[in-house]
Amino acid sequence: MPLVTTVEMFKKAYAGRYAVGAFNINNMEIVQAVTEAAGELNSPVILQASAGARKYAKPTYLKHLVEAALEEYPHLPVALHLDHGADFETCKDCIDGGFTSVMIDGSQYSFDKNAELAKRVADYAHERGVVVEAELGQLAGIEDDVKVDAQQASYTRPEEVEEFVTRTGVDSLAIAIGTSHGAYKFRPEQCTKNEQGVYVPPELRFDILEEVSKRLPDFPIVLHGASSVLPEYVKIINENGGKLDKAIGIPEEQLRHAASLAVCKINIDSDLRLALTAGVRRHLAQHPDHFDPRQYLKDGRQYVKDAVIHKIRNVLGSENKA
Repeated sequence: MPLVTTVEMFKKAYAGRYAVGAFNINNMEIVQAVTEAAGELNSPVILQASAGARKYAKPTYLKHLVEAALEEYPHLPVALHLDHGADFETCKDCIDGGFTSVMIDGSQYSFDKNAELAKRVADYAHERGVVVEAELGQLAGIEDDVKVDAQQASYTRPEEVEEFVTRTGVDSLAIAIGTSHGAYKFRPEQCTKNEQGVYVPPELRFDILEEVSKRLPDFPIVLHGASSVLPEYVKIINENGGKLDKAIGIPEEQLRHAASLAVCKINIDSDLRLALTAGVRRHLAQHPDHFDPRQYLKDGRQYVKDAVIHKIRNVLGSENKA
């Protein structure tokens, strides 16, 4: 099966009350782990590349890694998505290069400038059969070149979404309801502690999500910054030479609830980085004599695959939805 857009994926997800995972890819091991997990669970999947990934792995290498995954799993619906396109030129380059979906992130601009930029990208993309995601509201945190201070972050204003979608013609909308980028999504003082001593962050703004979905019925909503920062991986990293103090993510039960509402796409990046790092660190700590990358990256790849299987089954709800 060739690469697909997210149109049918999101229609099925909305009707079925689940979400499709958008997993950030940076190297061969992550591409393999994500597609193997999705293939085994018969789940649709979105492989997405950020500006940082395109700079690190080079667009040509990424494209052919994805093509290899399609050959391995020809039955699997796979979309290739640009994550956080900063400008028209970046989106155009990806559209012309074979991506089936792009995100234009104008959330740092005024409403009018954001809408103008999103419409320009959508017009160009739609003429070429590519779909477009935009963002209203601004998430805090750090992801590659996207850096937003907590004081600059802002929730999505539901009263703006109808005009934005009508003016731009975009196909999906990322909204800000309390998620954030990176592994340090919340400060400890923002959280409470449960009986196990684990920090529990404040609940996401489901009232905003519900109001947005009322104003945009059947329209696909996207959550960025939605890694749960799985504690088991943080623990493994810290026990094997790492230092990730007070890394706090989004509780998975809240993400599953969002997926049962209007959220059709959930972005997952930090959890994959943590899983790969945990696998590599544990392997090297247990085998200090090993120096063959195939030895320790094999473990890292397996950790990523296990994380993706967990997400598909327990968070996204997309198993057997391909």
